[in-house]
Amino acid sequence: MTKNAPLAERMRPLNLEDFVGQTQLVGPGAMLRKLLEADRVPSMVFWGPPGTGKTTLAWIVAKLTESKFVQLSAVSSGLKDVREVIAEAEEQQKFYGKRTILFIDEIHRFNKLQQDAFLPHVEAGTITLIGATTENPSFEVNSALLSRCRVMILEKLSTEDILGLVKRALTDKTKGLGRFTVKANDKTLEVLAGMADGDARVALNALEYAVDSSLSASNSNVVELSQDKIKEAFLKSHLLYDRAGEEHYNIISALHKSMRGSDVDAALYWLGRMLEAGEDPLYVARRLIRFASEDIGLADPEALNQATAAYTAAHYIGMPECNVVLSQAVSYMAKAPKSNALYRAYKKVQTIIADRPADPVPLHLRNAPTKLMKDVGYGKGYKYNPNYDSPVEQDYLPEGLKKEKFYEP
Repeated sequence: MTKNAPLAERMRPLNLEDFVGQTQLVGPGAMLRKLLEADRVPSMVFWGPPGTGKTTLAWIVAKLTESKFVQLSAVSSGLKDVREVIAEAEEQQKFYGKRTILFIDEIHRFNKLQQDAFLPHVEAGTITLIGATTENPSFEVNSALLSRCRVMILEKLSTEDILGLVKRALTDKTKGLGRFTVKANDKTLEVLAGMADGDARVALNALEYAVDSSLSASNSNVVELSQDKIKEAFLKSHLLYDRAGEEHYNIISALHKSMRGSDVDAALYWLGRMLEAGEDPLYVARRLIRFASEDIGLADPEALNQATAAYTAAHYIGMPECNVVLSQAVSYMAKAPKSNALYRAYKKVQTIIADRPADPVPLHLRNAPTKLMKDVGYGKGYKYNPNYDSPVEQDYLPEGLKKEKFYEP
């Protein structure tokens, strides 16, 4: 590894003793540690947030088992790369008796055909597959492949874990920043560890940026880090928010439920989490339009006007100006009275339609544009409501549904 590699790469642990966190997997007596000690490593999927050690753990597994380690990224690799690795793994096994661990970063980005390519080789033991993903593998990894792998869940690192990594990086003179004199009080380092939000890579990248920018502004090897300097290093948001992934749906769900619960503050917070992370404002506006009818409906018909107006305004002015427009709409939805009567009514309609054969339209409600249709009774007996001063007694549902009630306020 070169000295010009990023700090997070240089500080990557090489053994389980230096590995931070995930004691539920690799701590004394933990499942994965037992498998490693018995040299019985299965194909696995490491599932967890960014910066929790998925790649590092795969490297350590390969080293402990003395396997050949091959890493591919699902973002930049294709079937051709996979086939080349498989062919080489077969040679390693045949001529040298050596296993190959194939590590696929962001395995959820491989399509079904690419994932299927691993199946026979995982079954035959040609490769031990380790996939890493930030997304729920139940949704993103083929069930056939997933059934042949053990899912290992990695948890977000604690603030104390991150703090330990940062202090180690500051004192390590070989791989870290120990060749410099970096002055930072405990409170400043705690701020850095907290802002990293459990992501070791983000913490070390921010630390390296803060130190490098301070060094470039001075002529000495002495650096004094302040909280402001740390916050500047985090200027670009590191919010966990993938517009195509599970967290996307978790946060829109949180927004929806906060509005339903009439919590304006929570609703505004979840709105901000989406918009500040780059969500399409029109996506949010479309969800508000749905919410206005699904959760408010006729309890406050003005909600739908607010939602559609917000969509139009967001379309006209875009981000960041439309953030206050969407804030207004979200706040209105949260404060409005709630009723899901329309939602329940339509769900009941859907159930009836799915469970029953298509009921014929009553003759008196049918359109009769021709004489033949009139002659057979289409439209006969229909009472034109505006011609009557009092409510008209008339059936509008098919014969078999006359007693059904769909809308119940």
